[in-house]
Amino acid sequence: MRKKKRQNSLPPRAKRMRRNSRLQAARVWMRKYQGKNVAAGYRRHFGVDWASAFKELRMLGVQLNLDYVAAVLRSVGHAIETRKRTKVQRNEMQELGAAGVDQDGNFAYIAGYTPAGFPYGVTWEECEQINDSEIDESDDSVPF
Repeated sequence: MRKKKRQNSLPPRAKRMRRNSRLQAARVWMRKYQGKNVAAGYRRHFGVDWASAFKELRMLGVQLNLDYVAAVLRSVGHAIETRKRTKVQRNEMQELGAAGVDQDGNFAYIAGYTPAGFPYGVTWEECEQINDSEIDESDDSVPF
């Protein structure tokens, strides 16, 4: 006999709704909502992003402070940029690690680790000094 595969439970109904259904349900939800920040509560309850929450609350006739809306959207934009930048840096580090070079934000080359787990090696500053001194020495040399 085959065992039946157990189905995973679905997320709450409010988080599976499309915009039309959300707008209808939001009218009832807003009458019951007792929190201080309607936008944050709406976003959390219906599982939408900030931009959608602000747009849909405007559709429902809720007055929002435009300075607050701009600040939140700016903050979200910065967070997205930071995540993208971090992801690119992580991918670069993984590529270098795959090439056999072990490094992180502090060390250009990690020679090893102490018994306590701390890395040691050549820092980025030391690496820059070494590169600068090599460039200075190569400028003084005369070919042949």
